[in-house]
Amino acid sequence: MSPLNVFANTSLENYQLGAGDEIRIHVFGEEELSVETTLGQNGKINYPYLGSVLAKGKTTQELGELIADGLRGDYLINPSVLVSIIEYRAFYIYGEVNKPGGYPFQPGLTLEKAVALAGGFTQRASTDKFELSRQDGDGKKTIVATLVTKIRPGDAILVKDSFF
Repeated sequence: MSPLNVFANTSLENYQLGAGDEIRIHVFGEEELSVETTLGQNGKINYPYLGSVLAKGKTTQELGELIADGLRGDYLINPSVLVSIIEYRAFYIYGEVNKPGGYPFQPGLTLEKAVALAGGFTQRASTDKFELSRQDGDGKKTIVATLVTKIRPGDAILVKDSFF
């Protein structure tokens, strides 16, 4: 497959798609094959002519290649596919913040900015004790975080309380 025929558009290097990500798939010159969809809980999307396609765990580049390979031959001679992320899945912040909950992810987000989105720290909050739960290729892991830690889509942040 020629790498010139599949394009990726994401601001996070090697970002793996997951449930809740909203994506756009564009096949150049084939508007009826261009779709916008959200990955379901099972990580699959329904795509014209190909049916159910597993997108979870794939980068936009990998998904574009998978779709191009599926369309090549029976449907198109040399498809050019662009997969882009419209909206990333939410991140979650809870514990000692004023407005715990899920928030839309924004590229460049740090833990400090996430706290600001959640209305800031409560009076009981520790300003240096945070736990971050992250899903990656090896499963779920918990790491100790600081205010400058980069947040990824799907992360869950616990702001602990301080012991006066």
